[in-house]
Amino acid sequence: MALLGYIYKGRKPVHWSPSSGTALAEAELVYPEGHISRSIYAIFKVVGVKTSLLEEFRHNMCLAVWTTTPWTIPANAAVAVNAKLQYSVIEVQSSSEDESASTGNKKKMVGKVLKNQQKLFVIVATDLVPTLEAKWGVKLIIAKTFLGSDLEGFSLGPVVVGGDYITTESGTGLVHTAPGHGQEDYTTGLKYGLPIFAPVDDGGNFTEEAGQFSGLSVLGEGNSAVVSYLDENMSLVMEESYAHKYPYDWRTKEPTIFRATEQWFASVEGFRKATMEAIDNVKWIPHQAVNRITAMTSSRSDWCISRQRAWGVPIPVFYHVQTKEPLMNEETINHVKSIISQKGSDAWWYMSVEDLLPEKYRDKAADYEKGTDTMDVWFDSGSSWAGVLGKREDLTFPADLYLEGTDQHRGWFQSSLLTSIATKGKAPYSAVITHGFVLDDKGMKMSKSAGNVVNPRMVIEGGKDSKEAPAYGADVIRLWVSSVDYTGDVLVGPQILRQMSDIYRKLRGTLRYLLGNLHDWRVDNAVPYQDLPIIDQHALFQLENVVKNIKECYENYQFFKIFQIIQRFTIVDLSNFYFDIAKDRLYTGGTSSFTRRSCQTVLATHLLSILRVIAPIVPHLAEDVWQNLPFEYRNEDGSAAKFVFELKWPTLNEQWLSFPAEDILFWERLLELRTEVNKVLELARNGKLIGSSLEAKVYLHTADAGMASKLLQMCEAKNEADTLQRIFITSQVEVLSSMEKEMVSSVQHTGEYVAGENKVWIGVSRAEGSKCERCWNYSGQVGSFSDHPTLCGRCFSVIVASPPQPVVAAVVS
Repeated sequence: MALLGYIYKGRKPVHWSPSSGTALAEAELVYPEGHISRSIYAIFKVVGVKTSLLEEFRHNMCLAVWTTTPWTIPANAAVAVNAKLQYSVIEVQSSSEDESASTGNKKKMVGKVLKNQQKLFVIVATDLVPTLEAKWGVKLIIAKTFLGSDLEGFSLGPVVVGGDYITTESGTGLVHTAPGHGQEDYTTGLKYGLPIFAPVDDGGNFTEEAGQFSGLSVLGEGNSAVVSYLDENMSLVMEESYAHKYPYDWRTKEPTIFRATEQWFASVEGFRKATMEAIDNVKWIPHQAVNRITAMTSSRSDWCISRQRAWGVPIPVFYHVQTKEPLMNEETINHVKSIISQKGSDAWWYMSVEDLLPEKYRDKAADYEKGTDTMDVWFDSGSSWAGVLGKREDLTFPADLYLEGTDQHRGWFQSSLLTSIATKGKAPYSAVITHGFVLDDKGMKMSKSAGNVVNPRMVIEGGKDSKEAPAYGADVIRLWVSSVDYTGDVLVGPQILRQMSDIYRKLRGTLRYLLGNLHDWRVDNAVPYQDLPIIDQHALFQLENVVKNIKECYENYQFFKIFQIIQRFTIVDLSNFYFDIAKDRLYTGGTSSFTRRSCQTVLATHLLSILRVIAPIVPHLAEDVWQNLPFEYRNEDGSAAKFVFELKWPTLNEQWLSFPAEDILFWERLLELRTEVNKVLELARNGKLIGSSLEAKVYLHTADAGMASKLLQMCEAKNEADTLQRIFITSQVEVLSSMEKEMVSSVQHTGEYVAGENKVWIGVSRAEGSKCERCWNYSGQVGSFSDHPTLCGRCFSVIVASPPQPVVAAVVS
């Protein structure tokens, strides 16, 4: 950056920490709550006017200013006005208040000038007259009104200058300007050729240039002395406490000041436009983060990169002993760089000037001395992309992602951006994620004193009391991280972790169910997709959509959505529906029956897909399942996976995703109908009509011919798994073509499913026939088989005969 002309040395106001004795960058500041400043309203006597407009007031006219830093008054060089604002000369009449008054919690003191009852004319912004009248406790009468441009050039010891940053939101509409103690003041000073005067030393004390205030701390007795001086000299109108955000040193937690010093700067203005363009080409997550980084970068001043510390990376500059002219060019930088690459940055401190200078300058070594300034640590961290991406062949520039907290928009994100734009012309990252902070379960900041710290090690390994502090393991913490929207602050505590542990156990239970029901499964047992029952094809359609959505969420770093998708899929779609109705096929069908193998085909596919999509979140659980997989599985390229992370990501099956649109709608309605059927079954259970749902027969009727046809087809489905009785887990289902009064009246419990304008009447009665002792379904066939009188026809065929094996050829993907 130095060789490109972006680094320069200059004298300008910087954040200075008297407690640390060094300049600070924006990223090294904190703004704690509760800071109170002594704010004052002061007046400066006008000693010369450039126009006859205000000639009548010239002998007793003042300009009123407001400041929260009275200690900067000795460095005042001008008063700034906004040329476009309207101002007024106001006559100050008698005070209506005592020497001190109180407004809320703000202590207020009226200055001697108001109590002296002198005839006084003061210039303020017209819009602020009512506010000032109430605040000062005096009668203010407007004598004349004019534009700020009419004031420019007035003489008051200091001069009146223009300042378009001035508003009427607070203060008086006129601003005391000390170019050595403020950024806007400095800019105004450059424009009008004002002196950059800052009579304050490194320790925050007034220097001899401040006259009678010399040696006093500007943040303590020096501030008080200035206020007292103004009051004694009839220049203090009022003083009051003012609560606002004020910059503190992030290390010492002590207040800082603005002070003009000789420092090294990076000229942000030189590449600001390129930086703003680069911001638009980065993916910001959440998207509104772009507003924050844009605002901070577009308005930031040149970057002060030098520090006055006893430690840190040195700025490789030499100074001429006599002229103090800096020496830093390509030759000197490269020579120092080669030394530091071999001996480390400490070499700058212990090696001689002669050794540090390149051969060309060694005969003049006696004329130079080493600089003692160190580099801003944010310049170090902001250059990390060069040390990581620029030095490792296995990595590419820019980085895929930068990840940090919301405070890093003015820290690492910005410093990295600036150094990269200046030297590479592009951002060092393709995407940036901003996360919030972790709070306790009541939304409070964690601290040892409050006793609300959640220790990750304790969560993982547990405490001495296993009931109070159980060992949840790493996966529960990882699952919690995935469950929260990290773009804002997140909560964690014992109750939240218990809830997360319950969800983890449910997920683990889902995987155990899958493993247990695949104990005799082999890949070559798979049933081809086209031969699967419709319910199984629908299950694969749901699975593929889940995998597709999860992949999109991973790509967009939306982990909390992945958590929601997995939780809903495993608990609602699988545990509460598919697993529930699959038990009959898995436990009562023949070991190698078509219905069981078709179900296992779906279960195996689900296991392999779920395993891979949850592995990044709960790797220990995923690996545990993989190591206990009861069947051999290889990747599509034939490679074997020793560990779960050697598995390839599930490849989307377009055939499974092409489930007919009309069938998708029907299955949505069917699942809703099942929910309503369960409600009527519960009524029958509460009415003691049935115990288990298998003791029930369900009646359905709808005037919707299309719906009725579909329901009737399912009652008569060739694949038993697709029948309504299996889907409702009842022994019988009958679709009625008409609502015969006698029949309807005999049904004790009824309900209704409404889908738009269509309705389905639901009735529940006792199932017909007797209970099969093997599958517990009720059937009229029970008792028909002399050698197995307690079995239904389906169970009899399983026990007595071996049904033909289906031809299988598919491979689970």
